[in-house]
Amino acid sequence: MKYDTIVLGAGMVGMSTALQLQRRGQAVALIDRRGAAEETSYGNAGIIQSEAVMPYAFPRDFSTIFAHALNRRPEANFHWSALPELAPWLYQYWRNGTPERVMRSARAANPLIQECLAAHMAWIDEAGAGHLVRETGYMKLFRDPKKLEAATDASQKLKDRFDITFQGLDPNGISQLEPHLTGDFAGGIHVDQPVSISDPNALGNAYVELFTKAGGEFLTADARTLEANGNGWQVHSVDGAIEAENAVVALGPWSGELLKQIRIKVPLAGKRGYHMHYAARGNAGLLRPILDTDNGYVITPMAAGIRLTTGAEFARMDAAPTPVQLERVEPEARKLFPLGERVEDEPWLGRRPCLPDMLPVIGAVPGQKGLWANFGHHHLGVTLGPITAKLLAEMMTDEATFTDPAPYRIDRF
Repeated sequence: MKYDTIVLGAGMVGMSTALQLQRRGQAVALIDRRGAAEETSYGNAGIIQSEAVMPYAFPRDFSTIFAHALNRRPEANFHWSALPELAPWLYQYWRNGTPERVMRSARAANPLIQECLAAHMAWIDEAGAGHLVRETGYMKLFRDPKKLEAATDASQKLKDRFDITFQGLDPNGISQLEPHLTGDFAGGIHVDQPVSISDPNALGNAYVELFTKAGGEFLTADARTLEANGNGWQVHSVDGAIEAENAVVALGPWSGELLKQIRIKVPLAGKRGYHMHYAARGNAGLLRPILDTDNGYVITPMAAGIRLTTGAEFARMDAAPTPVQLERVEPEARKLFPLGERVEDEPWLGRRPCLPDMLPVIGAVPGQKGLWANFGHHHLGVTLGPITAKLLAEMMTDEATFTDPAPYRIDRF
């Protein structure tokens, strides 16, 4: 089976890459060992974050670092047994947490963020998936007036620099937007630009359907069988070899392991996260995602119920699940919103692919003719999938790129 390009990974980034290349006339094979959007792209808050220019930076104050190291704050959980493996990456992550480097990453992310929603909406309209979209933004809640003031100041700076709009809320304003929330709030911030998705998995499958209806092939194969051949690259499936001149590594948190096979090293780590769905009690309803800033979780309305998502867990990729963050924040979430019974038996566990500067890798892999990369989207895989795929497809087909791809090159580290 021969194609122009093999795309490895059918998460939001991989499926978007396949679709963007197909629309430039390429014959594309999209491969995965599972179905579409069943790993990292499945479990998230469902927000297309068209405001998220500022990366999740490593904290700079030692009190916060100390609290995270001892697992005293619910937004993070650290496995000390993983320290030998994570230490080099954590050091680089810390180095990239200075105000100057964070702003450099924000400026580099901005061209992608500016175009991400338009890229999604064009496909959503084409796929007839508008019923999955809520144009209600999302809300951040604060109980401490000083934290609210600091967050409002930061939001104003983002508005001034990047034109990111927001609305400040007093307690009455919170109740008007979300009448079923309860708590002693100092206030909130309504981020009104983003939209949210009620089922990220369904959205991913809608995009894959666009790809397959246009003649693209979604095949089951193991990306770890990738190897160079005389004409490009190939992977092996149960039906034989899949060959192409080009291959794109879009495996999210597993991309680094694959590249190690061909002696390419990238400082990629997977921040783990959990979610659980709940029924709502009585006639309670939620109109948008809600971030509880004091407790480090998000609740968001999904097709499967109210989804409670945790912060980051720093652990080995293949470590057994330890959903202690979910256990910590569930009581707080029940105080915030009338959650009913759990819908699933076990929490979902996923891994966010993070590079130290919280920017993705997009472009050619040096020294490996025909091998390309599109991974490392950290907390923004669903948000950025279609737009980073557009940039990569422009590079692969020698089009003029809509933005300078230099900040995303793989050898920047």
